[in-house]
Amino acid sequence: MKDRMSRAIEDHRALVGALAERQLDVLQAAADLLVACLREGGKVLLCGNGGSAADAQHIAGELVGRFQRERKALAAIALTTDTSVMTAWANDYDFEGVFARQVEGLLRAGDVLWAFSTSGRSANVLAAAERARSMGGRILAFSGRPGRPLEGLADVCLAVETDCTARVQEVHQLAYHILCDLVETALSTND
Repeated sequence: MKDRMSRAIEDHRALVGALAERQLDVLQAAADLLVACLREGGKVLLCGNGGSAADAQHIAGELVGRFQRERKALAAIALTTDTSVMTAWANDYDFEGVFARQVEGLLRAGDVLWAFSTSGRSANVLAAAERARSMGGRILAFSGRPGRPLEGLADVCLAVETDCTARVQEVHQLAYHILCDLVETALSTND
C-alpha cells in the first residue's frame, strides 16, 4: 500500500512540475483570454462531466463569489447545474447536446466557453465547443493528453500528459485556482 501511495504522490509531483516547467505560457494565455472577456462585459460558461462538472461549478462559484479578495461579481455560469434543462434535453433528444443547447441560448460573441474533459473526447463537451466556436465564442479547454479532439477546438488548451483521470483533475484544480487568482487580481478594484 505504501508503494501505491508513494507512486501516486510521485506522479502528482511530476505532473505539477511539468505544469510549472512547460505550461506557464498556457496559463498566462488562459488568464489573458478570461480577463479580456470579462473586461469587455462578457461571461464565462463552464462545462464538464462528473468530477469536471464539479470543477465547473467550483470555478463559477469562485468567479461569481470571490476567490481571495473582495471585489465585484464576475459573470460565470456552470452549465452543469440546471438539471431541468439537462434532463429535458437528454430525455427528448440526447445527452450529447445538453451543453451545446445551453451554449446556443446563453453565449454571445466574445464570451468564453471553459470546457473540461479529462479524456479530451467527451462528446457533449466537444459539441458545446463546436457550437460556441460557430457563434463567435472563445474556447478555453482543460484536457488530458495533448492532441485530443478538444484541443483542436480550443483557442487555449491546458493538456495534462497522463491518462490517469485523478492526476489530470489534480493538475486542473491547481491550474484553475491559479487562473482564479490571476483573473481576480487583474479585475479587482480593491488592490
